[in-house]
Amino acid sequence: MSNISANLKYLRKKKGLTQQQFADALEIKRSLVGAYEEERAEPKYDLLKKIAEYYEFSIDEFINDTINDKWKPKAKAQGSNLRVLSISVDKDDNENIELVPVKASAGYLNGFSDPQYIKELPKFQLPLPSLRQGTFRAFEIMGDSMLPIQPGSVIIGEYIENWNDIKVGDTYVIISKNEGVVYKRAGNRFKESKELKLISDNKVYDAYSIPADDILEIWKAKAYFSTSLPDPTPEPTIETLTSMMSQMQKSISQLNKNN
Repeated sequence: MSNISANLKYLRKKKGLTQQQFADALEIKRSLVGAYEEERAEPKYDLLKKIAEYYEFSIDEFINDTINDKWKPKAKAQGSNLRVLSISVDKDDNENIELVPVKASAGYLNGFSDPQYIKELPKFQLPLPSLRQGTFRAFEIMGDSMLPIQPGSVIIGEYIENWNDIKVGDTYVIISKNEGVVYKRAGNRFKESKELKLISDNKVYDAYSIPADDILEIWKAKAYFSTSLPDPTPEPTIETLTSMMSQMQKSISQLNKNN
């Protein structure tokens, strides 16, 4: 569950504002401030953005962090200034894994920061310890650019807060303004560039880069499930065995030359 009500009350009092003064600053009714602080209502996205700008931190921090005297704002990674993360929880306040099916991908670009949109997505829980600590989301992928993972597979990703944590060679679901929802392998780190190189496992597809400012969210792939079962490994042919032997001989010759 978000910490909106407690954070709102703490931040207002820290600035020494009455509910009326705070309402005037945000250009809303005083009764709304009381309703938000008493958890009788939650601010809409536009107001959350306004509050975050007023206090100069991200909406993500305002919703999910416990803001008190010990709290410090997170260092912003490149391209992270507009990132907002909404989540849903079950009756025991455990975070759900929301599923973004292909047919909802276009809508996700507009609704990823809208708590109401996230609540309406299909959701589930998995009894795996590795998927209990963190925030996870599931994305259905299409296309054959990441074979052998088949089109229609669902990638479960863990939310990446600091994009500088991205590791070259690992796979991620990247949400961007122009590319939408894509599943790719990272070809570089943000510390080295202001853009992210995306590589397909299917070598038919060329690698390409997208600017950091175009990226909305990044999710590190942690697991996947698919209804397409793998085909059996074909029996080796004479041609493939010959090719393997030839490659081994070349490798041995190269090793001998180096020694």
